[in-house]
Amino acid sequence: MSILEELKWRGLITDCTDAAELEKKISSPITLYCGFDPTADSLHVGNLVPLLALRRFQLLGGHHPIAVAGGATGSIGDPSGKTQERQLLTKEILDRNIASVKVQLAKLLDFETKQNPAQLLDNASWTQNISFLDFLRDIGKHFSVNQMVAKESVRARMEDRETGISYTEFSYMLLQAFDFMVLARDQNCELQIGGSDQWGNITAGIDLCRKKLGKTVFGLTLPLITNADGTKFGKTEAGAIWLDPKRTSVEDFYQFWIRTDDRDVIRYLKFFTFLSRDEINSLEVQHNAKPEARIAHKALARAVTDLVHTTKSDIAAENDSSISTQGALVAAEIIYYKDLRDFSETDFENLIKHGHSKEIERNIFKSNGIHLAQLLVLAGLSKSVGEAKKDIAGGGIRVGSMYEIPFGQPPQLRRVINFIFPVKEDYFIFNRYLLLRKGKKNYVVVTVK
Repeated sequence: MSILEELKWRGLITDCTDAAELEKKISSPITLYCGFDPTADSLHVGNLVPLLALRRFQLLGGHHPIAVAGGATGSIGDPSGKTQERQLLTKEILDRNIASVKVQLAKLLDFETKQNPAQLLDNASWTQNISFLDFLRDIGKHFSVNQMVAKESVRARMEDRETGISYTEFSYMLLQAFDFMVLARDQNCELQIGGSDQWGNITAGIDLCRKKLGKTVFGLTLPLITNADGTKFGKTEAGAIWLDPKRTSVEDFYQFWIRTDDRDVIRYLKFFTFLSRDEINSLEVQHNAKPEARIAHKALARAVTDLVHTTKSDIAAENDSSISTQGALVAAEIIYYKDLRDFSETDFENLIKHGHSKEIERNIFKSNGIHLAQLLVLAGLSKSVGEAKKDIAGGGIRVGSMYEIPFGQPPQLRRVINFIFPVKEDYFIFNRYLLLRKGKKNYVVVTVK
């Protein structure tokens, strides 16, 4: 398939300027770009669709992708999708954010290949030496206020008398159009991609390239992802899902994808992974036949977590008393949903290195064992037996052992609602480990001396 056919199959095209001509143009490698404003020191899952689209162009057609960091535009803020003014960021904060995000981009784009390496450029480099008057004379004169006001995000803000829109954010379209013109002039960039909310900004850049350079360039927008229930993708009760493991742990990142709505999972496999059409079609068949097995969910969670969090230096990550990202991924799979028989003793050792563990005397579990409520206190998951009983009665405690709970089910993390449930020595995995989880995030690996 051509890259456009691939994007269509994946449902990743919302709008495209002159698709027939673009199809001809990309029959040989071209340069394309996508911009992002470094408003935080990490990208989030909402940034993945356009950035992975750059990678798809790089892989499928040998095209040359440019990721443009908005050192200039980020200091102003894009009004698209916003109901009020963004907080202005200082140059120091923007520079720090760009440096942090560059590390994440290196996992999504290939900057090292000799044939068509990706580039990371900062639009501050071509705006900082332009005077305000020169910008108005050379760029501003090519835009009518009528055209700018017609943009949906601008019109919506202008209709809100209390909030309104400042001249600063109103001018954002001109700056983004200027980016496209500079890249078309200096990098021979012929295509800009972005979310569907960027359509007005992209077409403004196309017009500017035609007027200033006499060049025909193209624009392509990708869908803004929403969940099947209409909620905003990438948002949870705890906030945004970040790519930086310091902001969103690998386990929580993995769990976010595992918990994908059944109605969305195949769609998200197409949007967020590089699995082939045959692989995704096979997963769809399995998902439709047995959705409760969550086969497609596990494939999605592993593929995206592996893509975002696995690095070339993973093997050496044990030097700082932690485990590799790959080990953290295994830990996440142990904690969420998988049959515990699928894991090795080494996997559990890695889980202990990565997370919380508590060593307890073996003799406590001999004979009739210890009641679960008492064990939760010893393990540090509950402050008192009374609290432990409430946690258990509320259905918030799961036990992972070789004991089949309920009978006939494979050993997994199973909810236990009996606070006097006896935890015995022979329940331990590899005769040494027992996994306890409280709620969605708190867990302890009990080990015996």
